[in-house]
Amino acid sequence: MSLLDKIIAYSSSHRLLSHIVFWLLVAVIFLNRYDIEEFNELDKILYRHCYYITVTMIASYFVAYLIIPQLLNPDRYYMIPLLLLAGSYLISVLSRMAVIYLVEPVIRTPPFKQESIGEIMTDIPKLVTHYFALSFSMAWIFAFAKLIKDQYIGQKRRLVLEKEKAQAELYALKAQLNPHFLFNTLNNIYSLSLVNSPVTSQSIADLSGILDHVLYRCNQPFVPISGEINLIKNYLALEKLRYDERLRINFTHYIDQDARITPLILLSLVENAFKHGTSDDLENPVIDITLDLSDQIFRFKITNDFVAEPGQTYGDRIGLANIRKQLTLVYQDDHSLLVSTEHNHFDVTLQINLRNYC
Repeated sequence: MSLLDKIIAYSSSHRLLSHIVFWLLVAVIFLNRYDIEEFNELDKILYRHCYYITVTMIASYFVAYLIIPQLLNPDRYYMIPLLLLAGSYLISVLSRMAVIYLVEPVIRTPPFKQESIGEIMTDIPKLVTHYFALSFSMAWIFAFAKLIKDQYIGQKRRLVLEKEKAQAELYALKAQLNPHFLFNTLNNIYSLSLVNSPVTSQSIADLSGILDHVLYRCNQPFVPISGEINLIKNYLALEKLRYDERLRINFTHYIDQDARITPLILLSLVENAFKHGTSDDLENPVIDITLDLSDQIFRFKITNDFVAEPGQTYGDRIGLANIRKQLTLVYQDDHSLLVSTEHNHFDVTLQINLRNYC
């Protein structure tokens, strides 16, 4: 946490103390109003000083807590000139009345003439040139400081909310992907159980291993790529049991060092390829998967056959659209996800620059 963050955090949690310290500093600064000789009558200086600080505080809180909020409310702009004019006039009149009826009787030697309330309220030139300037001399600095603080806190709050929103969206996307995968896999096992396949128990064991990874090892924002490779291997073994010799699967992988990646993205791409690339309309479907990590540049490509239907467009399917959103939330401009559909081959190529995520 920076020094500015610490100061703002402390002032927000100790507001009364912060205001007291601020006005004590202002009181010290205001001592330059007096000549050295005037300090011989310290009681009069203290009396005048209390007056200066009081009217300055009233003007400062008026500007900071009444005028500034109106400026930040576009629906109330019309109120600002009226409110500022009326408030400034009232504070200036009260300031002049305090001088005439409270301060002067203490610091001046009678007899002396006192203005009436009517004279005070109608002497606009003196109210503007002297009492407005006196009362509002510090108000604009105080209001500006408060505005900067509020803007800073608001910006920090927006950043936190955006981060929380992105995290919530990320969890939501994962929640969409994981049940989808589980549903398809359970259907696979159900199909095997209907024909009393001897590999049913092995399928359940493979699914158990996959669920262990998904439920207990993917709770962090990033997981080792080696773990994701093992997850893909388990998934492919499960699918091979179902499709037997009808489907050919090629999976090659190479990593020069184990880096970390957001979990379940690769499995979702593989699951998507199986969902759309194993149609009964394909005689000998092929799924090719290549994974490569070199010099912290991660590349993942998966290709599956598909039967193109006349007039059908093949953009981002729902699964790919969710994956694209998830990648954008995590990697922003440090990744690319390209989709190609040529010659009845559906190619998805993912590349991520992991240098900033290690």
